[in-house]
Amino acid sequence: MSAAPFAVPPGRGEGVPSRKTRVLVVDDHALVRAGFRQLLETSDDFEAAGEAGTAAAALSLAATGNFDVVLLDIALPDASVLDTVSTLRRRQPNLPILIVSMYPEEQYAVNLLRAGVSGFFPKAGEAKDMLHALRAVAEGKKYISPSLAEMLALEAAGDAAEPLHRKLSNREFQIFVQLAAGKTVTDIAGELCLSVKTISTYRSRILEKMNLERNAELTAYALRHNLIS
Repeated sequence: MSAAPFAVPPGRGEGVPSRKTRVLVVDDHALVRAGFRQLLETSDDFEAAGEAGTAAAALSLAATGNFDVVLLDIALPDASVLDTVSTLRRRQPNLPILIVSMYPEEQYAVNLLRAGVSGFFPKAGEAKDMLHALRAVAEGKKYISPSLAEMLALEAAGDAAEPLHRKLSNREFQIFVQLAAGKTVTDIAGELCLSVKTISTYRSRILEKMNLERNAELTAYALRHNLIS
């Protein structure tokens, strides 16, 4: 009796190469995207399958379902990173997101991990470490650096004070950064499609949680903690 035919899963048969992990590279600087693309090309398991310079373009590409990981810059010109992450999480809940940032990880990483990203990587990091981070999130794991892990452990043990901005919800943190950067309540309301009254309520809540009284104090705090430049 002849054996029944069967299909060999892709990448499992002899001589059949496994498919590379497809990365969507998102950064508003073309030179930075080119650098990331070059880095991915040096590896055997990743490919830069697409790139975008804005949040809108990234969301449009991600909706095609042709990517396994998103490498997302923290600062895009057309939307806040929290809004971009929120939309990606809603539309593609299983798509891993690795944030890359020029800001210190201890300032933004916790809020972004809370928002649903899979990892946070500083742009000043080593290339080999970024590939390690991408592999981790592609496998469904979370990635944080050893230094951030140590800081969080110290805070959990009560050996280090938690920064005041960590008390804020993701939406409060987003509005806090915009207020600290000098935007008015009206400006923020327009950008977030919320009422001026709602933003004013958020502002009052932020000031109360952070034991501050004026926007100028928010700006001073944000500058001290490298949350704005």
